[in-house]
Amino acid sequence: MAITATFAVASCSDETTIFENPEDNLIKETDQLKLENSVNFDRAGVLDIYEDPITSAKRYGSTTGKVEQAGDYPLTLVAQIAPPSFKNGENLAATHVALNGDYGYVSYNTVGQEYVGAVDVIDISDPNNPTVTSRVYFTNADLNSIAYDRGYVYVAGGVDSEKSVTATSNSLVAKIGVDNGRLNTSNITFGFQEGFNATDVSIINNTVLVTSGQDGFVVAYDKSDMSTLSETAFSDLRSVAVNGTEIAVLDAAQGVSVLDQNLTITKSIDIDSDFGIDAKRTLAFSGDNIVVSEGSKGAGIYNASTGSFIEYVPILTSPENAEPGDIVTNGVAVNDDVLLMANGAGGLSLSEKKFDNTEGVGVIELNGSINYVASKGDYIFAASGKSGFQIIKLNKPSQSLLTRCENLASFSGSSNYKVPEGAEEAYSGSKRFNSLTVDGSLLLCGSWTVKNDITINEDGIFEMNGTIVIGRFHKRRDVVVKSGSTLRIEGNMTIYGDLILEDGAALEFLGDRPIAAIWGKVTKEGNSTVTGVFNDYYGKF
Repeated sequence: MAITATFAVASCSDETTIFENPEDNLIKETDQLKLENSVNFDRAGVLDIYEDPITSAKRYGSTTGKVEQAGDYPLTLVAQIAPPSFKNGENLAATHVALNGDYGYVSYNTVGQEYVGAVDVIDISDPNNPTVTSRVYFTNADLNSIAYDRGYVYVAGGVDSEKSVTATSNSLVAKIGVDNGRLNTSNITFGFQEGFNATDVSIINNTVLVTSGQDGFVVAYDKSDMSTLSETAFSDLRSVAVNGTEIAVLDAAQGVSVLDQNLTITKSIDIDSDFGIDAKRTLAFSGDNIVVSEGSKGAGIYNASTGSFIEYVPILTSPENAEPGDIVTNGVAVNDDVLLMANGAGGLSLSEKKFDNTEGVGVIELNGSINYVASKGDYIFAASGKSGFQIIKLNKPSQSLLTRCENLASFSGSSNYKVPEGAEEAYSGSKRFNSLTVDGSLLLCGSWTVKNDITINEDGIFEMNGTIVIGRFHKRRDVVVKSGSTLRIEGNMTIYGDLILEDGAALEFLGDRPIAAIWGKVTKEGNSTVTGVFNDYYGKF
């Protein structure tokens, strides 16, 4: 059916245009099998972190003879989402993601001169099984950014106005209804503004903010009908971020401008960096500071109130086979005390805020060139261009778990950890191990990853309250529970490999519906026992 859509040209904010059949340039993906096959688990499992040499030296103790210490940040790769592909749209690349509740909303554009894009909706409510629930192709629009707010997805990008009977300018914003993970293209409103291409979109209260680059504007639209409220011209806008009532925009020709809700500039932060031509660059608020992706310089951190420079966080790696121009910080994201930097061919780096400075931890073990990163709650979404999106779980320990285990000391020890026979040890925390061997008794409360095997030797006891992940999809590792030993789980256990219960071994599940997600097989020998009520996620028991 015909629907109406309102849009406003930046220089004529009182004008609206009614047009028919906006769905003509939209195609819904109806092949459910194609959506299912977009999710790839080939590299799922425990992620290593290639550490910064200074941080690594502290852990390895190379000059003191100490063994390598277990590392912080027990990350796991949940899955990868392949970019969409359809007739005349075979070259799509992931550009941006918005996270809200159980869903991630992903935008795509086309490398080169063609205007073709797409939107994916990904259900991440089950960390072991993300699914693509909805996909829409745009046959005449690149999509560079995406935001979500109260039942609607907002996308910003470019359109070929010469080939469109409706577009009056090349910079586009669209408001699309979404319900239970399904995009509704019959509920869509378009807007257009001047500028070569719309680069970013963000929501503040009842206002939609859209930036456009190269002789473009930051435009405030009324969220209800997408009519223009106000606008301010800039030379080359790349990104917009909000923090309470403050609005910050990144202009490649000048730096950062902080605006009020009338889009009046209240302060400016001049930045002398090469932001590249038509390159994606983002900024993010972090407490009292603003973090800016500055290409080859890495990430610059500035005081949001005074504009004063605080520090640069450098790119931590420089792969030998990468072109220097490909190792640049394209995007930044902040999650509590963690700073994530998408560094193109330099990968996805993780740093942490400590007191008055930011300390690099290392580069997360991911494939592809990382062009964009977003993080919220327990998840990181990394855009790898034509390699699609990679979904990473931080495995943060829950607050309720920390409360129950608050009297335990935090773990600080070897990454290849062994509990001696007769020893009784108990720790809380959130660490990544290379391997675990239990001859005595070990209780771990928190979130843990183990890159290699876990072995519980004869008469040993290993109890885990929280979350533990062992191995990875393409490098299977086993959990071996030997004769007379006990593995006791209260929480979630994921094994990318086999669970082997030898004769006389005991596996006990405690608590409210613990989960056992075993990717390999479960071997129960002789008189081994499994007790308790649990979710056998893959039906291996």
